[in-house]
Amino acid sequence: MGPHPAVAAIRLAVRRVLHDILNDHHASADRPASGEQSPHERPPSPLVLVACSGGADSMALASALAFEAPKLGIRAGGVTVDHGLQPGSDLRAEEVALRLRELGLDPVESTAVTVGREGGPEAAARDARYAALDAAAERHGAAAVLLGHTRDDQAETVLLGLARGSGIRSLSGMAAVSGGPGAARRYRRPFLALDRQTARKACMVQSLPVWDDPHNTDPAYTRSRLRHEGLPALEKALGKGVVEALARTAQLSRDDADALDAWARQAEASVRDAAGLLECAKLYALPPAVRRRILRQAAIEAGAPAGSLFARHIEEVDRLITGWRGQGAINLPGKVVAQRQGGRLVIRQG
Repeated sequence: MGPHPAVAAIRLAVRRVLHDILNDHHASADRPASGEQSPHERPPSPLVLVACSGGADSMALASALAFEAPKLGIRAGGVTVDHGLQPGSDLRAEEVALRLRELGLDPVESTAVTVGREGGPEAAARDARYAALDAAAERHGAAAVLLGHTRDDQAETVLLGLARGSGIRSLSGMAAVSGGPGAARRYRRPFLALDRQTARKACMVQSLPVWDDPHNTDPAYTRSRLRHEGLPALEKALGKGVVEALARTAQLSRDDADALDAWARQAEASVRDAAGLLECAKLYALPPAVRRRILRQAAIEAGAPAGSLFARHIEEVDRLITGWRGQGAINLPGKVVAQRQGGRLVIRQG
């Protein structure tokens, strides 16, 4: 008799991602940088880490990784991050680390972070968490870090992007594969096609202890309100299938956004003069979606933090091109200034 359907589903999702990681690992090994490796030597076994909070999603992911990785010759470890936002969070993190070791993962570490305030509590915690995961991946030389985001998380991300009015890139939600510093494919999300209930069921049938973070039900947090009030209201009004539809919207939006990003990269050189300055007349001739991508990238290159640069900022800069009335400079995050000078758009540190 095979495993429970929920367990089979999460293991299959992880197995597919591990095959992808293994293929990436072997492809990179086939291109040695300095030629020391003999063509007959097998590359060392890659290490894959799971980021685990102790919740149902990440515990299901950890158990599936522990089960599947040895069959593919992959080393499997785990990291849990203590955000320090609740009393006893350090003890909770150590409990999670112990559970990961009991699953057979090695190395396992618990790492504490200090959460700042920039961008609000949720964004600050996320930034601190990813910085800790990046550092752990570098320390251990991990080929990838697995994250337990589900289809439900994807639906919430799409709705949050829609509420911010941040454009099609925000509607594309989370990528199945995304990068960290110097590692374009570090983060993998095997569960984006699975719902949260499947992960919880997998934990239940395997008798895996699960910790429910009280922040997930705290109405002070936007995502929590959306999860417990917003999405249920949408499903009541529109019927079941809202989560699946939003997740599908994310993938379609990502495909469109990727195509527009590629177009913008190709067009950028054609709208600069010999000195490298952006020419307003040539920018004006581009489709708005392409032009605004070029403006956003130019602002980031000038020093504007990407996470603080919103659609309204780019719209103001865009008006220097499409609605020029002699207006003054536009102040952007990171002390970056955009202004029009003699038919050129100059974006630089103020």
